[in-house]
Parts: sequence; structure tokens; C-alpha cells
Amino acid sequence: MEAWPTVARVLLLTTIADWLKAAQSRDFTMKDIILLHPSTTPHPGAFKCFTCQDAADNYECNRWAPDVYCPKGAKYCYTQHTMAKNGDSVSVTKRCVTMEDCLFAGCVMSNSYQVCSSCCEGNICNLLVPRNDSSAVFSSASPLASSSRRLHPAVLSFIISFFIAGNV
Repeated sequence: MEAWPTVARVLLLTTIADWLKAAQSRDFTMKDIILLHPSTTPHPGAFKCFTCQDAADNYECNRWAPDVYCPKGAKYCYTQHTMAKNGDSVSVTKRCVTMEDCLFAGCVMSNSYQVCSSCCEGNICNLLVPRNDSSAVFSSASPLASSSRRLHPAVLSFIISFFIAGNV
């Protein structure tokens, strides 16, 4: 009977170690997101979008998005979110696009999946994924920078970590 407390301790310590490892990964990602403004840009008006192809969900997309500037002709950030009937993410695709790629924003049913797409204008404005017709829009303002006031870095860090952690 004395083995059970030992097994319970090992399981608890394993869970805590996994949680700490995940927390460290999120901190690393958070630092990358906050440091998206280097001192030089490749061309005037250059900006960045989260970019990924067929990621499992929004967290995986934003976590592994390369930190590169959009090409000169691209003016918008595009997001396509495919969901199962229960609302779970099937895939997320994000990229830099031109206006032609933003002509359709909204949701459609396709092969028993709901596919929502949106476009936005602004640096890393495609943090969130569209989940329904009210969020699948073409927006000329970033959801994080739509007010004229600047966010304190600690507040911005909290907002980004909240959405990246999958609470969207």
C-alpha cells in the first residue's frame, strides 16, 4: 500500500514538469511576438503577418509563425480557419496577401466543415482566427491597435498570451 503515495508523487511531479516546460515555450513565443519591430525594415511601410500553412490550430500557427516581413506588393494579412461541426479547429492558414485575395471574407460550409476567412490591415493584425460570420470580416484596423491609445507592454503581453494559449 505504500507504493501508491510514491506513484501519486511521481505523477504529480511529471505533470508539474510538463506544465513548466509548456510555460517556458509560451514565454519564448511571447518574447518573439513582442520583439517584432526591428530597427530596420526591407521597404517603407513594411509590416508582418502571422504566417502558417495548415496548422492544427491558432496556437500552433502563431507559435511557429516565421518572423519575416511581407513582400512589397502585399498589403493585408489573410486568415483561413477550418472547423469541424463541433467548432474544433481542423486547420489554420495565415499569410500576407494582396487586395485580390481579400475579396471574399466570411464563412461557408464545405464537406461538413465550416471554413471562415478574414483579412486585416496592419502589423501582425491576424492574431485571432475567424470563428463565425461576425469575426470573418475585412478589417482595416488591427484588433489590438484599434484604439488611439498605446497599450502598456505588460497589458499587451497578457492579451497575446491569453489568445495564444487557446482561449480564443
